[in-house]
Amino acid sequence: MTDKAVAANDFNDPLLGSNFKGYPRTQAPRRRSEIGAAGWNVLAGDLPLPLAVLKREALEHNLAWMQSRVREWGIDLAPHGKTTMSPQLFQRQLDAGAWGLTFATVTQLAVGVAAGARRTVIANQVVSDEDLAGIQMLLSEHVDLRIVFLVDSLAQLALIEDWAKRHPASVPFEVMIEIGVDGARTGCRTHEQAVELATRLRASDAVKLVGIECYEGQGATGQSEPDAAYAKTLMDRVEAVARHCDTNKLFETDEVLVSAGGSAIFDLVAGRLKPALGAPVRGLLRSGCYVTHDHGFYKRMVSAVDERLGCGCGESLVPAMEVWATVQSRPEPGLAILAVGKRDISFDLSLPVPIARAARGVLQPQAVPTGWKITALNDQHAYLRWDASEEAEAPKVGDRVGLGISHPCTTFDKWHWMPVVENDYRVSDAVAMHF
Repeated sequence: MTDKAVAANDFNDPLLGSNFKGYPRTQAPRRRSEIGAAGWNVLAGDLPLPLAVLKREALEHNLAWMQSRVREWGIDLAPHGKTTMSPQLFQRQLDAGAWGLTFATVTQLAVGVAAGARRTVIANQVVSDEDLAGIQMLLSEHVDLRIVFLVDSLAQLALIEDWAKRHPASVPFEVMIEIGVDGARTGCRTHEQAVELATRLRASDAVKLVGIECYEGQGATGQSEPDAAYAKTLMDRVEAVARHCDTNKLFETDEVLVSAGGSAIFDLVAGRLKPALGAPVRGLLRSGCYVTHDHGFYKRMVSAVDERLGCGCGESLVPAMEVWATVQSRPEPGLAILAVGKRDISFDLSLPVPIARAARGVLQPQAVPTGWKITALNDQHAYLRWDASEEAEAPKVGDRVGLGISHPCTTFDKWHWMPVVENDYRVSDAVAMHF
């Protein structure tokens, strides 16, 4: 095997061992693809806790559901890879029918390209010489690769043009104008700024304008009436800029890209991603967290999506990630300390939610009492509390507790690998992450 082939194998099918948390110290290292044949079961105690797991059936359901939705809407999916940074999950998304993948940085993009992505979007501004050079290097190494990134200012364009002058052999960068919102993050704040930028982009030899983009997620509330009004206002602005560029022949592409879509109110922008222009339009939805969903923030937000779409319970996205931990101490009444903390689980949007329990030696999990709550996290500890009326059902030292998460991105980036499990917690596969 050549050095290049060895490197590719190590990337796609890495050797996992006890140097990674969650891997059994008593077991020999295995390739990722061999994990499913090991015969492990999370609730049998075959792997050390805490442990983040992905439930196979829920994953597959989410992949199929979102793909069917964009198909019905007549648009395409370019899911945000930063959610998982997992080549195996990227491949599942592409196999399910995704047009391409989205990333936030050139470093993330390089992981996606190594995993096989050939249509890519950087949903962010690229400004540094190193990143511009990195994009050109990737394009030169993969003749079938497409990379599109965002611009939102004449200052950014000047930096790109300066770099291109110093590298005359470079090919023009494909870019989309980002439409932004006052008080939020990046993007042109006014129609005038956007059309001035579009005119300058058309005149530049360093870039080609191929589309218009926005991100609606920062304005989402989970309440349909204000969310619908907010999304409409933003998408009206996107469409106005797209029409201006189309009428004035500012696009340099056979197919205009119009893109939006976080994971909170994606349904409210999906129908606005194919405005009627003189050129063909490809609408790209960039939702990423749909692949695992969650038990917290996105569960709340997507419940409103379900109402708008008329989806019944369990028909749309379902949580596919759980983190299991051991009760390590019962230091006082009404309190159990779990051996899991900020190093292992999301806490940036809200605290984890107890969803299941299994006594030591029990393979079948049970629901937890309604009063159980995680009230605080330390680096390696979680504080599980309950009502005094539920003391008879209190956990014991050695019990296992399954936790639902809020915001999958910040759980994924705490792990190098995760087992994929069946509904009975038998390990059937594994994925690796590259953060």
